[in-house]
Amino acid sequence: MFKKILIANRGEIACRVIKTAHRMGIRTVAVYSEADKDALFVDLADEGVCIGPAPSKESYLVIDKIIAACKETGAEAVHPGYGFLSENAEFSRRLEEEGIKFIGPKHYSVGKMGDKIESKKLALEARVNTIPGYNEAISGPDEAVRIAQGIGYPVMIKASAGGGGKGLRVAFNDQEAHEGFSSCVNEARNAFGDDRVFIEKFVVEPRHIEIQVLGDSHGNYVYLNERDCSIQRRHQKVIEEAPSPFVDPEMRRAMGEQAVALARAVNYESAGTVEFVVGADKSFYFLEMNTRLQVEHPVTEFITGIDLVEQMIRVAAGERLSFSQQDVRLDGWSMECRINAEDPFRGFLPSTGRLVRFQPPLEQEGSVRVDTGVYEGGEISMYYDSMIAKLIVHGATRDQAIARMRDALNAFVIRGISSNIPFQAALLQHPRFCSGHFNTGFIAEEYPKGFDAAMVPHDDPVLLAAVATFARLRYIDRATRIEGQMPGHGRKVPAGWVVIMGEREYAMSVEPIEGGLSIRHRDQTYHIVSDWRFGELLFTGTVNGTPICLQIERRGLRYRIAHFGLQVEPMVMTQRAAHLLSLMPKKAPPDLSRLLLSPMPGLLREIAVSEGQEVKAGEKLAVIEAMKMENVLKAEQDRKVKRIVAKPGASVAVDEVIIEFE
Repeated sequence: MFKKILIANRGEIACRVIKTAHRMGIRTVAVYSEADKDALFVDLADEGVCIGPAPSKESYLVIDKIIAACKETGAEAVHPGYGFLSENAEFSRRLEEEGIKFIGPKHYSVGKMGDKIESKKLALEARVNTIPGYNEAISGPDEAVRIAQGIGYPVMIKASAGGGGKGLRVAFNDQEAHEGFSSCVNEARNAFGDDRVFIEKFVVEPRHIEIQVLGDSHGNYVYLNERDCSIQRRHQKVIEEAPSPFVDPEMRRAMGEQAVALARAVNYESAGTVEFVVGADKSFYFLEMNTRLQVEHPVTEFITGIDLVEQMIRVAAGERLSFSQQDVRLDGWSMECRINAEDPFRGFLPSTGRLVRFQPPLEQEGSVRVDTGVYEGGEISMYYDSMIAKLIVHGATRDQAIARMRDALNAFVIRGISSNIPFQAALLQHPRFCSGHFNTGFIAEEYPKGFDAAMVPHDDPVLLAAVATFARLRYIDRATRIEGQMPGHGRKVPAGWVVIMGEREYAMSVEPIEGGLSIRHRDQTYHIVSDWRFGELLFTGTVNGTPICLQIERRGLRYRIAHFGLQVEPMVMTQRAAHLLSLMPKKAPPDLSRLLLSPMPGLLREIAVSEGQEVKAGEKLAVIEAMKMENVLKAEQDRKVKRIVAKPGASVAVDEVIIEFE
């Protein structure tokens, strides 16, 4: 067994590999960029080597620097994690030439299956069902349009070396094919150093189901059941689960055997994932093979009890798999939510900055797990992926797993940056998701104009008003106790209150009870018992004897409450104050239609218009790059450009003016 391994990655996956290595008694080496010098994974590793500036093409993607770090520290093997160089055949080959073990498949397997074009050719030769498409690299956007027309729209344009949704577009017409090709080429070049793309038929109403496989150097292969990754936004996975609610035992076996046959065809050694697109009639087609560890591997670990990182290390060290296919179990149900630094209420734009508060739910062995690479006080950088953490739960049934995930999301506290937790919570209570009847178009179909709090109905909005009233009374009680008032002259707290929440008002009456308050609105009574103290973000207690967990914080005159995906900001006022507020004039919002503002922090890659130019609604104005994704800003209405304020190559902040219109 290895004595020391190097992790050629960063963030949560680096932390994940380090934890298993330490449990196995293996020392670890972290390589890090200048931007990551204070990162959690660097602190967890036994040694660390700085390999360059923040941009990944100058650090994490430089093979020579990683090999030099191995030699400097005496690392015998390298685990690549996912992304970066994990599916780079040249990296695997160079390590082998240097006598350093690659904790993954051999370079020839990476070359054949890690390349999306070559893997599809191999699948065709092996008589695996494949999607119709054009499997050669495409020279330019005009050729991409001709090929798309020949296949028939819709088509999927995908980077050959891609993964994680990077370098991928779906086109429904010639214009989208032309623009999508250019965007894919740029993203692929920046993210993977390989700008080849290919085109294939896009299956309408598909499910994305993948099979986890393991192989060793002694010819042993197993499949570890399936994962359903159909809940996606912009082709990036949002929620993954294992098993799939769509797959039956016969289908599972057929897909698993086909995945193993494909792995055997290239003498695959290590963990890998064979991805399939599945039709409504349960027909399935080979999509691609990821020759690395997947982001969503923990759901497979929960239902099988197998540590995939450990198996990768053991296989790389030459060991045989210690179990066979009949030993692989399928125990209960597991789900994973990717917690990303993005604002779901602003079109899921990237959110960067410092984590002022980071308090994940408590981990519970066998039921709740949090994989993360961040810590409270750390910074979310614009240079890398937006993932903050992965929240993974396990239950005996799918319904239990959903309920456990909803509770865990309620208890996940993040402040300082925005996160997609409200959106995740909303998805988990959507009827289509709960029923299991969904496909990869689910989010686009259900949220075509984006996401906002109004789309998340709460079972009992009066409950939130009651909790806000409880918080207001606790605040008054705290203020009274620290003011040092003379006996007999204490503050008189009324029993009647008004909660203004959106367009509605709730008249509340309050009575003290043991450990809390009894709060009444019309014929609804809430006995709230909690030891919550003002200033705590997490509110836990019971309401009418039922446990409750939500997040609450004071924001001026309002209390922001988050519960099951819904965020509200009620004001709790005396009856007199509420009446006076109703008489106040309303302030009109400022007119910003003459300005193009940056919706996110990032790098301004391109200005597509010039001063004095007439632009039409929908026309491209600028391109901003953030967290390895290109974001095209388009005109919302016909306008004439008056002044270009920001210049290409500049780093722009949120709401910074880019273009001024007449």
